Amino acid sequence: MANYSYETKKPSIVFFIAAPIVLLFVLWGFFGPGSLENASSAGLAFTLDNFGWFYMLSTALFILFVLFLAISPYGKLRLGKPDERPEYNFFTWLGMLFSAGIGVGFIFWGVAEPVLYFYDPHPDFVGASEGELATAGLRYGVFHWALHPWAIFSLVALTLAYVQFRKGQPALISSAFHPLIGDKAYGPFGKAIDVLAVLATATGVATTFGLSALQISGGLSYLFEPIQNTSMTQFTIIIIVTILFIFSAATGVNKGIKILSNINLSVAGILLLFVIITGPTLFIAQSFVTTIGGYISNVTTMSLDLNPFGDGEWLGNNTIFFWAWHISWAPFMGIFIARISRGRTIREFVAGVLIVPSILAAVWFTAFGGTALNMILSGNETIGDMVVGDGGEVELALFATLSQLPLSTVMSMLAVLLILIFFITSADSASYVLGAMTSNGSLDPKLWVKVVWGFLIAGTASVLLISGGLDGLQTASIIAALPFALVMVVMLASLIVMMTKDLKADGIRTKFRERRRVKKEVYGGMKDNVYDDFKEDFRDDVYDDMKEDVYKEVKQEIKEEVKEEVYEQVKDEVYDDIKEEVYEEFKEKIYEDLREDFSSSEEEKNVDPSRKEDK
Repeated sequence: MANYSYETKKPSIVFFIAAPIVLLFVLWGFFGPGSLENASSAGLAFTLDNFGWFYMLSTALFILFVLFLAISPYGKLRLGKPDERPEYNFFTWLGMLFSAGIGVGFIFWGVAEPVLYFYDPHPDFVGASEGELATAGLRYGVFHWALHPWAIFSLVALTLAYVQFRKGQPALISSAFHPLIGDKAYGPFGKAIDVLAVLATATGVATTFGLSALQISGGLSYLFEPIQNTSMTQFTIIIIVTILFIFSAATGVNKGIKILSNINLSVAGILLLFVIITGPTLFIAQSFVTTIGGYISNVTTMSLDLNPFGDGEWLGNNTIFFWAWHISWAPFMGIFIARISRGRTIREFVAGVLIVPSILAAVWFTAFGGTALNMILSGNETIGDMVVGDGGEVELALFATLSQLPLSTVMSMLAVLLILIFFITSADSASYVLGAMTSNGSLDPKLWVKVVWGFLIAGTASVLLISGGLDGLQTASIIAALPFALVMVVMLASLIVMMTKDLKADGIRTKFRERRRVKKEVYGGMKDNVYDDFKEDFRDDVYDDMKEDVYKEVKQEIKEEVKEEVYEQVKDEVYDDIKEEVYEEFKEKIYEDLREDFSSSEEEKNVDPSRKEDK
């Protein structure tokens, strides 16, 4: 795993425009909740009547585009420099994906949504048998939380990760437009895009805040009778969680969010396994296989279904709401996922952000939703009354289901803890992302900026709960998401432009490296072969030459040695012979000399003495 550092920057003009707008919205909801509700209702009607088709078509397009990137040559491009590697391991990475906020949706709707569609089915299933209604309920629950939301998040995250870590651009939505409009992305037009993204994100995150507060309040009231599931309880929870998230935010992504994410994923896994094991295990397994098969077989029809010959109310309240909510979450999820995905290839990214969460969504909804539907089919009416009854409390559906299983109190408290931690990590992640978006794209925004956004989001969630409860949260998401959905379509075009250029450049570099590698291998191989051949030939030639030279040299040395030995031997022999000859000759000579001397001496003795005197 790699470690990266990021620069802290001051808040930009986007912060000083977007933050006051959100504050004004909070004040509007606080002092005029009725007025806000009326305005939201009018905006919702306009959006659904005129742009419902756009939500449906664009989300289907996003899935096709992301899958195309994964299976095409673009998939080998890396979200960062070619030599960079992921900062987090796969398990931690997945935990952070879910803890970013989407995990709250799993827990809130895991039981409620399949049950809701059982009692209030899609128009195509009105009047169907209970078995068909249950199957359709699970299918649509998985449909709303599998490929489509993660494709939305993937598109924004891919674009932002690419422009940040490969192109060196700031972590801003406007940076994605640089390939299309150039430096205008840094001017007023780009700032307007960033303000729009911040407002959409604030609304989407506030919706999740509200859902978390609703479910925690409902769970506590279900477990402890003195606690009432009222607006005051929900506001108190929001305040407490806002204070808690500040401590997490102060530690940064690598500590607070990372640690809580690992805890969250472990707790969620324990809760899931408990439901599968203690619940109707065989029914869950059969429902999973059937739901996956039905989802794969019908996903195209479901994705492009607008019911033009009906009133479209069901789609507006359900499918279009979820698509809009996910789109409003896209800037937040996109920037956060991009931040934690640095160093991964696009193919690896899509597998982790699109495929794995979609499978987990199918497992989660068939486990929890399937367990609840099995209870309903067995005669339990309590869960259904909570979801669709007068004054229904959707947030209690999970706890009503857990109450029918062993260790219900322990598991319900564990679920409350899980939601609470998800709530804290969602607040931490959201404040971090909004801080980055309003600090010139800094991936290490100042703490006070994150705290300000935390309080503004908490205020937004509170006024939405006052003005309309769950309906108010849904309405705000649908309206706020529309402008950003248009932005996402343009981002798609920008991303393909950038990647096409880089893929061509990578292709050229790859060919060059391959050519150099082949040249090196061929040259090296030829060099080795030529060297061996030359060495062999040269050795033979040298051997012959050296053999002759060495032969002559050795011959000469041997000749000298033999000559010396022969010389000594001959010398001795010649010496003896010469000595004998010389001895005889010398002896004879000496003998002659002695004989002459002796003869002379005798003659002198015989001479007359008188004659000697005369002399």
